[in-house]
Amino acid sequence: MSDHPIRIHPTAIKGRGTSSRTPSRFDTDAREAVDDGWTGVDAPVDGDDPFDNPTPPATEVRFEDAKRVLSRNDSPDIPFDRSINPYRGCEHGCVYCFARPTHSYLGLSPGLDFETIIIAKRNVAAALRAEMAHRDYAPGQLAIGTATDCYQPVERELRLTRSVIEVLKKARHPFALVTKSSAVERDLDLIAPMAADRLAAVYLTITTLDPKLSRILEPRAASPARRLETIRRLVAAGVPVGVSLAPQIPFVNEDMEQVMAAAFDAGARSAFYTVLRLPWELTDVFREWLEVHYPQRAGRIISRIQDMRGGKDYDSDFATRMTGEGIWADLIRQRFIKAAGRLGFNRERITLDFSQFRPPSRDVRQASLF
Repeated sequence: MSDHPIRIHPTAIKGRGTSSRTPSRFDTDAREAVDDGWTGVDAPVDGDDPFDNPTPPATEVRFEDAKRVLSRNDSPDIPFDRSINPYRGCEHGCVYCFARPTHSYLGLSPGLDFETIIIAKRNVAAALRAEMAHRDYAPGQLAIGTATDCYQPVERELRLTRSVIEVLKKARHPFALVTKSSAVERDLDLIAPMAADRLAAVYLTITTLDPKLSRILEPRAASPARRLETIRRLVAAGVPVGVSLAPQIPFVNEDMEQVMAAAFDAGARSAFYTVLRLPWELTDVFREWLEVHYPQRAGRIISRIQDMRGGKDYDSDFATRMTGEGIWADLIRQRFIKAAGRLGFNRERITLDFSQFRPPSRDVRQASLF
Protein backbone atom coordinates (compact mmCIF):
# COMPACT_ATOMS: atom_id res chain seq x y z
CA MET A 1 0.00 0.00 0.00
CA SER A 2 1.26 3.48 -0.89
CA ASP A 3 2.29 5.83 1.91
CA HIS A 4 0.47 8.68 0.13
CA PRO A 5 -3.25 8.29 -0.59
CA ILE A 6 -4.23 9.00 -4.18
CA ARG A 7 -6.88 11.66 -4.70
CA ILE A 8 -9.97 10.21 -6.32
CA HIS A 9 -10.57 11.81 -9.71
CA PRO A 10 -13.80 13.81 -9.61
CA THR A 11 -16.64 12.65 -11.81
CA ALA A 12 -19.27 14.73 -13.53
CA ILE A 13 -22.81 14.79 -12.17
CA LYS A 14 -25.35 14.99 -14.96
CA GLY A 15 -27.15 18.33 -14.90
CA ARG A 16 -24.68 19.93 -12.47
CA GLY A 17 -21.76 22.21 -13.20
CA THR A 18 -19.51 20.84 -10.47
CA SER A 19 -19.29 17.50 -8.73
CA SER A 20 -18.06 18.34 -5.24
CA ARG A 21 -18.71 20.63 -2.32
CA THR A 22 -15.64 22.79 -2.61
CA PRO A 23 -14.76 24.04 0.91
CA SER A 24 -15.57 27.62 1.80
CA ARG A 25 -12.61 29.88 2.52
CA PHE A 26 -14.12 30.39 5.98
CA ASP A 27 -14.15 26.66 6.83
CA THR A 28 -11.76 25.62 9.57
CA ASP A 29 -11.24 22.20 7.98
CA ALA A 30 -11.67 20.61 4.58
CA ARG A 31 -12.33 17.06 3.42
CA GLU A 32 -11.15 15.47 0.21
CA ALA A 33 -12.03 12.12 -1.33
CA VAL A 34 -8.96 9.89 -1.62
CA ASP A 35 -8.19 6.29 -2.45
CA ASP A 36 -6.59 4.93 0.73
CA GLY A 37 -6.22 1.43 -0.64
CA TRP A 38 -9.47 0.14 0.85
CA THR A 39 -11.72 1.60 -1.83
CA GLY A 40 -11.18 2.70 -5.39
CA VAL A 41 -11.62 1.46 -8.90
CA ASP A 42 -10.81 -2.20 -8.16
CA ALA A 43 -12.52 -2.39 -4.77
CA PRO A 44 -15.89 -4.17 -4.45
CA VAL A 45 -18.90 -1.90 -4.32
CA ASP A 46 -21.16 -2.68 -1.37
CA GLY A 47 -23.12 0.56 -1.20
CA ASP A 48 -21.71 1.61 2.17
CA ASP A 49 -19.12 4.04 0.86
CA PRO A 50 -20.38 7.60 0.24
CA PHE A 51 -18.41 7.72 -3.00
CA ASP A 52 -20.06 4.58 -4.40
CA ASN A 53 -22.85 5.43 -6.85
CA PRO A 54 -23.67 8.83 -5.35
CA THR A 55 -27.27 9.96 -5.70
CA PRO A 56 -27.54 13.11 -7.84
CA PRO A 57 -28.26 15.96 -5.42
CA ALA A 58 -31.71 17.53 -5.58
CA THR A 59 -32.34 21.26 -5.48
CA GLU A 60 -33.34 22.69 -2.10
CA VAL A 61 -35.00 26.10 -1.76
CA ARG A 62 -34.59 28.03 1.48
CA PHE A 63 -36.37 31.26 2.28
CA GLU A 64 -35.14 34.44 3.90
CA ASP A 65 -36.57 37.86 4.70
CA ALA A 66 -34.10 40.49 3.56
CA LYS A 67 -33.82 43.85 5.29
CA ARG A 68 -32.44 45.49 2.16
CA VAL A 69 -32.41 44.19 -1.39
CA LEU A 70 -30.66 46.94 -3.36
CA SER A 71 -26.90 46.44 -3.53
CA ARG A 72 -24.87 49.55 -4.27
CA ASN A 73 -21.50 49.70 -6.00
CA ASP A 74 -19.10 52.39 -7.12
CA SER A 75 -16.88 50.17 -9.24
CA PRO A 76 -15.60 52.13 -12.25
CA ASP A 77 -15.74 49.08 -14.54
CA ILE A 78 -19.46 48.40 -14.01
CA PRO A 79 -22.09 50.45 -15.90
CA PHE A 80 -24.72 50.34 -13.12
CA ASP A 81 -24.61 51.67 -9.59
CA ARG A 82 -27.22 49.41 -8.01
CA SER A 83 -28.49 45.89 -8.48
CA ILE A 84 -31.10 43.51 -7.13
CA ASN A 85 -30.93 39.73 -6.90
CA PRO A 86 -34.14 37.94 -5.87
CA TYR A 87 -32.14 34.76 -5.18
CA ARG A 88 -28.79 33.66 -3.77
CA GLY A 89 -27.21 30.79 -5.65
CA CYS A 90 -28.25 29.65 -9.11
CA GLU A 91 -29.52 26.31 -10.33
CA HIS A 92 -28.16 26.91 -13.83
CA GLY A 93 -24.86 25.63 -12.43
CA CYS A 94 -22.55 27.67 -14.68
CA VAL A 95 -19.11 26.48 -13.66
CA TYR A 96 -17.54 29.87 -14.41
CA CYS A 97 -19.94 31.98 -12.31
CA PHE A 98 -17.97 34.65 -10.43
CA ALA A 99 -20.77 34.78 -7.80
CA ARG A 100 -20.11 31.24 -6.52
CA PRO A 101 -17.85 32.46 -3.66
CA THR A 102 -20.76 34.50 -2.23
CA HIS A 103 -22.23 31.25 -0.88
CA SER A 104 -19.29 31.11 1.52
CA TYR A 105 -20.82 34.00 3.47
CA LEU A 106 -23.77 31.69 4.18
CA GLY A 107 -21.56 28.88 5.46
CA LEU A 108 -22.21 26.91 2.26
CA SER A 109 -19.98 25.52 -0.46
CA PRO A 110 -19.30 27.63 -3.56
CA GLY A 111 -19.28 24.33 -5.40
CA LEU A 112 -22.28 22.03 -5.37
CA ASP A 113 -24.18 23.99 -2.71
CA PHE A 114 -24.24 27.12 -4.89
CA GLU A 115 -26.32 25.33 -7.52
CA THR A 116 -28.35 23.02 -5.26
CA ILE A 117 -29.19 25.24 -2.25
CA ILE A 118 -31.07 28.28 -3.51
CA ILE A 119 -31.94 31.10 -1.10
CA ALA A 120 -35.15 32.90 -2.08
CA LYS A 121 -35.77 36.41 -0.76
CA ARG A 122 -39.50 35.99 -0.32
CA ASN A 123 -40.06 39.64 0.72
CA VAL A 124 -38.00 41.08 -2.14
CA ALA A 125 -40.87 43.11 -3.64
CA ALA A 126 -41.92 44.65 -0.33
CA ALA A 127 -38.32 45.45 0.61
CA LEU A 128 -37.67 47.07 -2.78
CA ARG A 129 -40.84 49.15 -2.47
CA ALA A 130 -39.77 50.36 0.96
CA GLU A 131 -36.29 51.35 -0.23
CA MET A 132 -37.61 53.26 -3.21
CA ALA A 133 -40.16 55.03 -1.00
CA HIS A 134 -37.43 56.53 1.17
CA ARG A 135 -37.31 60.33 0.92
CA ASP A 136 -33.64 60.29 -0.09
CA TYR A 137 -33.99 57.71 -2.86
CA ALA A 138 -33.14 58.83 -6.40
CA PRO A 139 -33.44 56.54 -9.46
CA GLY A 140 -30.29 55.27 -11.14
CA GLN A 141 -28.92 52.50 -13.33
CA LEU A 142 -30.56 49.37 -11.88
CA ALA A 143 -29.57 45.87 -12.98
CA ILE A 144 -31.56 42.74 -12.10
CA GLY A 145 -29.74 39.42 -11.86
CA THR A 146 -26.06 40.29 -11.48
CA ALA A 147 -25.07 37.61 -8.93
CA THR A 148 -27.74 35.07 -9.85
CA ASP A 149 -29.98 34.40 -12.82
CA CYS A 150 -33.26 36.05 -11.97
CA TYR A 151 -35.09 33.59 -14.26
CA GLN A 152 -33.55 30.36 -12.99
CA PRO A 153 -35.95 27.37 -12.75
CA VAL A 154 -37.38 28.15 -9.28
CA GLU A 155 -38.72 31.46 -10.63
CA ARG A 156 -41.44 29.52 -12.46
CA GLU A 157 -43.18 28.80 -9.16
CA LEU A 158 -41.94 31.56 -6.85
CA ARG A 159 -42.35 34.48 -9.31
CA LEU A 160 -40.10 36.75 -7.23
CA THR A 161 -38.53 38.39 -10.27
CA ARG A 162 -41.97 39.12 -11.66
CA SER A 163 -42.96 40.73 -8.37
CA VAL A 164 -39.87 42.98 -8.59
CA ILE A 165 -40.76 44.07 -12.11
CA GLU A 166 -44.33 44.78 -11.01
CA VAL A 167 -43.01 47.16 -8.33
CA LEU A 168 -40.67 48.84 -10.83
CA LYS A 169 -43.45 49.20 -13.38
CA LYS A 170 -45.77 50.87 -10.90
CA ALA A 171 -42.99 53.25 -9.80
CA ARG A 172 -41.90 53.91 -13.39
CA HIS A 173 -38.34 52.96 -12.46
CA PRO A 174 -36.05 51.91 -15.36
CA PHE A 175 -34.12 48.65 -15.22
CA ALA A 176 -32.03 46.26 -17.28
CA LEU A 177 -31.83 42.54 -16.62
CA VAL A 178 -29.37 39.83 -17.62
CA THR A 179 -30.41 36.22 -18.09
CA LYS A 180 -29.68 32.94 -19.88
CA SER A 181 -33.29 31.80 -19.60
CA SER A 182 -36.17 31.79 -22.05
CA ALA A 183 -38.47 32.22 -19.03
CA VAL A 184 -38.10 35.98 -19.41
CA GLU A 185 -40.68 35.69 -22.21
CA ARG A 186 -43.34 35.00 -19.57
CA ASP A 187 -43.07 38.57 -18.32
CA LEU A 188 -43.31 40.31 -21.68
CA ASP A 189 -46.70 41.68 -20.61
CA LEU A 190 -44.78 43.81 -18.09
CA ILE A 191 -41.46 44.33 -19.87
CA ALA A 192 -42.73 45.28 -23.35
CA PRO A 193 -44.87 48.27 -22.23
CA MET A 194 -42.00 49.51 -20.07
CA ALA A 195 -39.58 49.12 -22.98
CA ALA A 196 -41.92 51.21 -25.14
CA ASP A 197 -41.54 53.99 -22.56
CA ARG A 198 -37.74 53.55 -22.42
CA LEU A 199 -37.90 51.94 -19.00
CA ALA A 200 -36.59 48.42 -19.70
CA ALA A 201 -33.88 46.52 -21.57
CA VAL A 202 -32.82 42.86 -21.60
CA TYR A 203 -29.43 41.23 -22.14
CA LEU A 204 -29.15 37.54 -23.07
CA THR A 205 -25.90 35.80 -22.18
CA ILE A 206 -24.68 33.45 -24.91
CA THR A 207 -21.25 31.98 -24.23
CA THR A 208 -21.17 29.56 -27.16
CA LEU A 209 -23.33 28.16 -29.96
CA ASP A 210 -22.05 24.63 -29.28
CA PRO A 211 -24.87 22.75 -27.48
CA LYS A 212 -22.52 20.02 -26.23
CA LEU A 213 -20.20 22.56 -24.62
CA SER A 214 -23.13 24.52 -23.22
CA ARG A 215 -24.51 21.41 -21.52
CA ILE A 216 -21.35 20.96 -19.44
CA LEU A 217 -20.45 24.65 -19.05
CA GLU A 218 -23.91 25.88 -17.97
CA PRO A 219 -25.91 22.64 -17.58
CA ARG A 220 -29.37 23.88 -16.59
CA ALA A 221 -29.52 27.03 -18.68
CA ALA A 222 -31.50 27.24 -21.92
CA SER A 223 -29.78 25.92 -25.02
CA PRO A 224 -27.97 28.45 -27.23
CA ALA A 225 -30.59 28.00 -29.97
CA ARG A 226 -33.39 28.67 -27.49
CA ARG A 227 -31.68 31.83 -26.27
CA LEU A 228 -31.45 33.11 -29.83
CA GLU A 229 -35.17 32.47 -30.22
CA THR A 230 -35.77 34.45 -27.03
CA ILE A 231 -33.86 37.38 -28.52
CA ARG A 232 -36.13 37.23 -31.58
CA ARG A 233 -39.28 37.20 -29.46
CA LEU A 234 -38.13 40.08 -27.25
CA VAL A 235 -37.17 42.18 -30.27
CA ALA A 236 -40.50 41.41 -31.94
CA ALA A 237 -42.21 42.73 -28.80
CA GLY A 238 -40.25 45.99 -29.03
CA VAL A 239 -37.75 45.31 -26.24
CA PRO A 240 -34.18 46.58 -26.79
CA VAL A 241 -31.92 43.54 -26.51
CA GLY A 242 -28.20 43.16 -26.05
CA VAL A 243 -25.99 40.07 -25.96
CA SER A 244 -23.45 39.27 -23.27
CA LEU A 245 -20.51 37.16 -24.44
CA ALA A 246 -19.31 36.53 -20.91
CA PRO A 247 -17.04 34.93 -20.11
CA GLN A 248 -14.46 34.29 -22.79
CA ILE A 249 -12.34 31.25 -21.83
CA PRO A 250 -9.20 30.52 -23.88
CA PHE A 251 -9.30 27.15 -25.72
CA VAL A 252 -12.85 26.47 -24.47
CA ASN A 253 -15.45 28.74 -26.10
CA GLU A 254 -13.66 29.94 -29.22
CA ASP A 255 -16.69 30.95 -31.33
CA MET A 256 -17.14 34.59 -30.29
CA GLU A 257 -17.60 35.85 -33.86
CA GLN A 258 -20.19 33.19 -34.67
CA VAL A 259 -22.15 33.99 -31.51
CA MET A 260 -22.14 37.68 -32.34
CA ALA A 261 -23.30 37.06 -35.91
CA ALA A 262 -26.16 34.82 -34.74
CA ALA A 263 -27.23 37.29 -32.04
CA PHE A 264 -27.19 40.21 -34.49
CA ASP A 265 -29.24 38.19 -36.97
CA ALA A 266 -31.74 37.52 -34.16
CA GLY A 267 -32.08 41.24 -33.47
CA ALA A 268 -29.59 42.13 -30.71
CA ARG A 269 -27.93 45.48 -31.35
CA SER A 270 -25.57 45.90 -28.40
CA ALA A 271 -22.90 43.53 -27.14
CA PHE A 272 -20.23 43.23 -24.48
CA TYR A 273 -17.84 40.61 -23.18
CA THR A 274 -15.66 39.80 -20.19
CA VAL A 275 -12.86 37.29 -19.79
CA LEU A 276 -13.05 34.51 -17.23
CA ARG A 277 -12.68 35.66 -13.62
CA LEU A 278 -11.61 33.18 -10.93
CA PRO A 279 -11.95 34.91 -7.55
CA TRP A 280 -11.49 33.03 -4.28
CA GLU A 281 -12.78 29.44 -4.35
CA LEU A 282 -13.88 29.63 -7.98
CA THR A 283 -10.36 28.75 -9.09
CA ASP A 284 -10.70 25.34 -7.38
CA VAL A 285 -14.17 24.78 -8.83
CA PHE A 286 -12.99 25.59 -12.35
CA ARG A 287 -9.79 23.56 -12.09
CA GLU A 288 -11.81 20.53 -11.02
CA TRP A 289 -14.16 21.04 -13.97
CA LEU A 290 -11.15 21.05 -16.28
CA GLU A 291 -9.92 17.78 -14.75
CA VAL A 292 -13.25 16.18 -15.57
CA HIS A 293 -13.95 17.59 -19.03
CA TYR A 294 -10.62 18.79 -20.49
CA PRO A 295 -7.84 16.88 -18.72
CA GLN A 296 -5.47 16.94 -21.70
CA ARG A 297 -5.63 20.70 -22.22
CA ALA A 298 -6.23 21.84 -18.62
CA GLY A 299 -2.66 23.03 -18.22
CA ARG A 300 -2.79 25.12 -21.40
CA ILE A 301 -6.09 26.71 -20.41
CA ILE A 302 -4.86 27.68 -16.95
CA SER A 303 -1.62 29.05 -18.41
CA ARG A 304 -3.52 31.30 -20.82
CA ILE A 305 -5.78 32.51 -17.99
CA GLN A 306 -2.72 33.33 -15.90
CA ASP A 307 -1.15 35.12 -18.89
CA MET A 308 -4.14 37.48 -18.78
CA ARG A 309 -3.86 37.96 -15.01
CA GLY A 310 -0.21 38.85 -14.54
CA GLY A 311 0.77 35.25 -13.80
CA LYS A 312 -2.01 34.68 -11.24
CA ASP A 313 -5.35 32.91 -11.47
CA TYR A 314 -7.08 36.21 -10.73
CA ASP A 315 -6.32 39.89 -10.26
CA SER A 316 -9.06 42.12 -8.81
CA ASP A 317 -7.65 45.37 -10.22
CA PHE A 318 -10.60 47.41 -11.53
CA ALA A 319 -8.61 48.38 -14.61
CA THR A 320 -8.18 44.81 -15.84
CA ARG A 321 -10.44 42.40 -13.97
CA MET A 322 -13.13 42.36 -16.68
CA THR A 323 -10.91 42.27 -19.77
CA GLY A 324 -7.55 41.00 -18.57
CA GLU A 325 -4.14 42.22 -19.74
CA GLY A 326 -1.37 41.07 -22.03
CA ILE A 327 -1.24 39.56 -25.51
CA TRP A 328 -4.07 37.06 -25.11
CA ALA A 329 -6.43 39.62 -23.60
CA ASP A 330 -5.58 42.04 -26.39
CA LEU A 331 -6.32 39.37 -28.98
CA ILE A 332 -9.79 38.80 -27.54
CA ARG A 333 -10.38 42.55 -27.44
CA GLN A 334 -9.39 42.97 -31.09
CA ARG A 335 -11.59 40.08 -32.16
CA PHE A 336 -14.56 41.63 -30.38
CA ILE A 337 -13.98 45.14 -31.77
CA LYS A 338 -13.58 43.93 -35.35
CA ALA A 339 -16.63 41.64 -35.21
CA ALA A 340 -18.76 44.35 -33.58
CA GLY A 341 -17.73 46.89 -36.21
CA ARG A 342 -18.32 44.52 -39.11
CA LEU A 343 -21.76 43.45 -37.87
CA GLY A 344 -22.97 46.83 -36.61
CA PHE A 345 -23.12 46.31 -32.85
CA ASN A 346 -23.11 49.22 -30.39
CA ARG A 347 -23.79 51.93 -32.96
CA GLU A 348 -26.64 53.16 -30.82
CA ARG A 349 -26.49 52.98 -27.05
CA ILE A 350 -29.45 51.63 -25.09
CA THR A 351 -30.61 54.56 -22.96
CA LEU A 352 -33.31 54.55 -20.30
CA ASP A 353 -35.43 57.45 -19.06
CA PHE A 354 -35.12 58.22 -15.33
CA SER A 355 -37.38 61.28 -15.38
CA GLN A 356 -40.55 59.18 -15.18
CA PHE A 357 -39.83 57.80 -11.70
CA ARG A 358 -42.67 58.14 -9.20
CA PRO A 359 -41.73 56.93 -5.69
CA PRO A 360 -44.09 54.47 -4.04
CA SER A 361 -46.16 55.58 -1.08
CA ARG A 362 -44.16 55.34 2.14
CA ASP A 363 -47.14 53.57 3.71
CA VAL A 364 -47.90 50.57 1.51
CA ARG A 365 -51.27 50.19 3.25
CA GLN A 366 -52.43 53.57 1.95
CA ALA A 367 -54.25 53.37 -1.34
CA SER A 368 -53.08 55.59 -4.17
CA LEU A 369 -55.24 58.68 -4.84
CA PHE A 370 -54.49 58.53 -8.56
